Amino acid sequence: MKYVSYWHDTASPFKDAVQGPIEGHYDVAVIGGGFTGLGAARQLAMAGAKVIVLDAETVGFGASGRNGGHLNNGLAHSYLAAKQQIGKERAIALYKALDSSIDTLEALIAEEGIDCNFRRAGKLKLASKPQHFEGLAKNFEALHAEVDPDTALLSPSDLGSEIGAVFHGAMLSKKSAMMHMGRYAAGLAAAAARRGAIIVEKASVTEHSQERAQHRLKTAKGVVTADNVLVASGAYTTPNFGYFRRRIMAVGSFIIATRPLTEAEVAATMPGNRTCVNTMNIGNYWRLSPDNRLIFGGRARFSATSDQRSDAKSGDILRASLARIFPQLAKVEIDYCWGGLVDITKDRYPRAGYHDGLWYAMGYSGHGAQLSTHLGMTMADAILGRPDRNPVKDLAWPAVPGHFGKPWFLPFVGLYYTMLDKIQ
Repeated sequence: MKYVSYWHDTASPFKDAVQGPIEGHYDVAVIGGGFTGLGAARQLAMAGAKVIVLDAETVGFGASGRNGGHLNNGLAHSYLAAKQQIGKERAIALYKALDSSIDTLEALIAEEGIDCNFRRAGKLKLASKPQHFEGLAKNFEALHAEVDPDTALLSPSDLGSEIGAVFHGAMLSKKSAMMHMGRYAAGLAAAAARRGAIIVEKASVTEHSQERAQHRLKTAKGVVTADNVLVASGAYTTPNFGYFRRRIMAVGSFIIATRPLTEAEVAATMPGNRTCVNTMNIGNYWRLSPDNRLIFGGRARFSATSDQRSDAKSGDILRASLARIFPQLAKVEIDYCWGGLVDITKDRYPRAGYHDGLWYAMGYSGHGAQLSTHLGMTMADAILGRPDRNPVKDLAWPAVPGHFGKPWFLPFVGLYYTMLDKIQ
């Protein structure tokens, strides 16, 4: 078993990064070489801006290359809850932004010729308990009528052709998709570089200062200045950007991937070949990879750490969960186990905008794979003075009480949700 991301291990790395040292002045400096930063850089470069991307590791190293490979439209919350929390108008706008993000990805991949196994698969949100289906049905009724007619409610009897596991019905979101995250990250970086963006790896920003309208960024490979800075580092944001660190919680997310399944195993396990997520608070998500591995993930442990020891513990928990859902795969070999950090906001809505001289987009709360490229391009347009399409503009973003970097309270959050799953 390899303790590396399947997406990283099965993709050719980006080869056009500038090796450094770096210097000079730029129209825009982008901090973070994930989907947000790369999407923004490509958009800016296409408009003629002089742009540099600064990544502490390599492009796609963080959440962009460590997720479950889902491109799901729809919100992290139920639509009914979102209407109540942020109002109907904003809930609809954010839902439609997630819809548009899938369209953006599909168009960009086609335009740039990125070979990343993109496919409109549809997503199943599966009811883990009978009472959960009642909640799905209520949410579906409002969602289908007001926002997304490309949805369907499936009864337990409808699921036989979809999945080889026991669930109590599901909601199908037909627009959702999937892709190979590592190949997309490398392809998007190559596209941004072709358009003129300068991409620098191993260039963590260690100091940031601003004098009048100019930013100064000290990195491991030199010092650059810029008229604008876009912070797109998510859960990997460094302490020198304290405003964002106090508003996002870096939470570990963990994933395993089986050996390639046989045709018979696929037919018995995932005949529908969609992305799937269940309705538990501490839930799981899964899909088949391009080579028919089952990629199975979840919030196995409430931890802000991801290293081989932590990932191995979480992998054991995930394997047990996989065996409960798919007993037929209880003894299947696990070839990959990895983890990474997800940037979660207190209310689990993303944030993007402008604060104290800095542009930003982050806080995707587990829905970044689909939204990040689109929101990065949206913020690039804002920097360029184009019409504002930001679906979360001016959404209040208070700091998390008692949080100054490391989320010490995560184990208590885990206990709370474990209790909820037992009683709900």
